[in-house]
Amino acid sequence: MKILYAASEVAPFVKTGGLGDVAGSLPAALAAAGHEVAVVCPLYSAIGKDWREQMTFVKNAYVQLGWRNQYCGIFSLERAGVTYYFLDNEYYFARAQVYGEYDDAERFAFFSKAVLEILPDLELRPDVINCNDWQTALIPVYYNLMFASRPFYTGIKTVFTIHNIAFQGRYGREILEYVMGIDDAHYRSGFMVMDGDVNLMKAAIVASNAVTTVSPTYAEEIQTPYYGHGLDSILRSNSYKLHGIINGIDLDAFDPAHDPYLPAHYTAQDLSGKAADKQALLELCGLEGDADTPVIGMVGRLTDQKGLDLVEAVLDDILRDDVRLVVLGKGDWRYEQMFVEAKRRYPDKVSASILFSADLANKIYAGADLFLMPSKTEPCGLAQMIALRYGTIPIVRETGGLRDTVTAFVDYLGTGNGFTFHSYNAHDMLHVIREACEVFRFNKEAWQKLMTGGMQSDFSWKTSAEKYVEVYQSI
Repeated sequence: MKILYAASEVAPFVKTGGLGDVAGSLPAALAAAGHEVAVVCPLYSAIGKDWREQMTFVKNAYVQLGWRNQYCGIFSLERAGVTYYFLDNEYYFARAQVYGEYDDAERFAFFSKAVLEILPDLELRPDVINCNDWQTALIPVYYNLMFASRPFYTGIKTVFTIHNIAFQGRYGREILEYVMGIDDAHYRSGFMVMDGDVNLMKAAIVASNAVTTVSPTYAEEIQTPYYGHGLDSILRSNSYKLHGIINGIDLDAFDPAHDPYLPAHYTAQDLSGKAADKQALLELCGLEGDADTPVIGMVGRLTDQKGLDLVEAVLDDILRDDVRLVVLGKGDWRYEQMFVEAKRRYPDKVSASILFSADLANKIYAGADLFLMPSKTEPCGLAQMIALRYGTIPIVRETGGLRDTVTAFVDYLGTGNGFTFHSYNAHDMLHVIREACEVFRFNKEAWQKLMTGGMQSDFSWKTSAEKYVEVYQSI
């Protein structure tokens, strides 16, 4: 099968979040399964010189966008069995940041149109184009309106993947014809409209042959008003083509047996190195503790979505117990200051690093005993899977991908791989944290089983890739 994967960011070339991780891992897993895979991404100025020196110039093309006829340079790079294409236009992509520019609608309309326009130039006719989030949502729209009837394009199918439904690409009516080159009739018909706005994600859901999202539970949740951000009715009416597929993680990048960031390595068969990593983490953070002191790690964005208001409500209660809390991340000033202040008040119990660091993140994954992730919403989540990979037991709220990857520990049944709570309630979370700490302190046999079971879980992209292929074949 020939698959073209279109994304606005692709690791390791350029990444701002989880989309970049997925776009960097899933295509390689599809290629490893024997499929012919190409990935297309904008050539941002943020893509470094080392990568640019490995690229080959393919050719120039021009893309008609409304009244504009815009230059598009095409560069290619081969890596891990995948062909990567980078589309160059310095007016659109030589910017200080990947997203957040005043003309993002135009920038990504150009990219979406260009993805389709360049296919004959590349002599590339995919069976399936997999688009991702609102930045590429216009690909299935442009395909249906302008390309499907052309002989070269006949029979191409489109899949639209929702990574986070909160970001939909919503704009005023005036942008449709002037910027995107799409007739205003599609506003009047309602095809591209939701709640009075042009809504690119809504249009992609309707126009594509299949819709996927990043966990089975999230696929159910976004069909409800609470999680659907206004698109729940559209998703319910298109539920016949909606599929939830959990993301994987890079098992080579997150491997406690070989992780270059760790002072000691370990495996599920020999966990002795984990104790050394715990002690090294405590020393690095300026904290004291012994083997029976639970260390709770938190890594990620410090925002409401991540459940930080729950932590705020009971933080003093958590820290009254004999625990250590190690936090890494940036986000809302309110939560950054909450942890900074907690460090001031509990200097022997709290470490707060208000920054992003892959080095420290992996040290926390390995050195902590517990990993706290009480998200309000979590489409998939990778951190809980990484924590399990390192034998660190997650405490999560049962939502989205957290519910699909972490099951509640039940001692007398010997089941579960973590600790969970359902209601969005701070004291429910506090109760589960204390329950986890009790098991850690007083039931070493069960804890050993939790660690080894988590480390042996299959969170590889191979499993996820097989499910994507099933969706592609179904259309």
